[in-house]
Amino acid sequence: MNATVERVRLALAEPFEISRGVQRETENVVVELEHDGAMGVGAAAPSAHYGETADTVEAVLPRLLDALPDDPHDIDAAHDAMDAVIRDNPAAKAAVDIALHDLVATLHDLPLYRYLGLDAGEIPRSSFTIGLADTDEMRRKARAAAEYDVLKVKLGTDRDMEIVEAVADAAPDARLRVDANEAWTPKQAVSMCERLDGLVEFVEQPVPAENPEGLRYVSERSPLPIAADESLVTATDVLSVADRADIANVKLMKCGGVRPAIKAFHAARAHGMETMLGCMVESNAAIAAGVHLTPLCDYADLDGALLLADDADPFDGPPVPELDPSGVVGTGAHRQ
Repeated sequence: MNATVERVRLALAEPFEISRGVQRETENVVVELEHDGAMGVGAAAPSAHYGETADTVEAVLPRLLDALPDDPHDIDAAHDAMDAVIRDNPAAKAAVDIALHDLVATLHDLPLYRYLGLDAGEIPRSSFTIGLADTDEMRRKARAAAEYDVLKVKLGTDRDMEIVEAVADAAPDARLRVDANEAWTPKQAVSMCERLDGLVEFVEQPVPAENPEGLRYVSERSPLPIAADESLVTATDVLSVADRADIANVKLMKCGGVRPAIKAFHAARAHGMETMLGCMVESNAAIAAGVHLTPLCDYADLDGALLLADDADPFDGPPVPELDPSGVVGTGAHRQ
């Protein structure tokens, strides 16, 4: 296989803030693999929260690509080879994994979901995220997002109920979910869950991942379902959170790509959890692969490319938020 690597700086449409900080642009690293006249594309959207940057991705990718087997169909062997090169770096591995899946599905002239044997007859719609800002600005963002019928609202302030009420007023027909990104104490989280009951569908990552007993405390007392994000990175984490959360939020960039995500979904189902596919702020070169995995999900949050400025992303992909992976070959990501 021939491989090329390209680092791309992607401007956001507007600042995107969560409880840990604000983001105005993102850097993705795009991998393109060519074999027998077919091309596969993937991208890494590294997160410093998980120990990766665009620099670390660029540094490790040559070693990961050199370790790949000759046949792109040997994706399990590719993961074994990449893990032998370096233990972590999941976003870098995700870029390679996504490109391999796009390539092999393209070689077979199939959409990726069909290559994986999935049924896209019933899949969830994606949420669209309302990032933190002052309350009036979040109300404006909610009104501007009127085309989306599911909104995820970022929280983690001293005015969280005011924010939710403002968004609910601005988007009365939308289903709401909230994400505290680890910002609350367990007691705060229980209080918030009680106050949010009837307003939102579920609460995502209310307490720090480093406080698993706090997550259990919240889950046992909350009237709302609890989704684990930062507390669940790979399939091996499912066992430790299955009795502390109701929903497993899997992300390709956390776990290392399509193959590891499928393992995480199956592990979560086996332990009685609902499943959700999330994302970072990502190019369509990565988001497109996620769209094809949504038949495995109860919930989807694949708005990463929608947060980018117009024409910032060099790639197109399947539509979001309606998440229709049909009618494409491979993942459907292609250069604009």
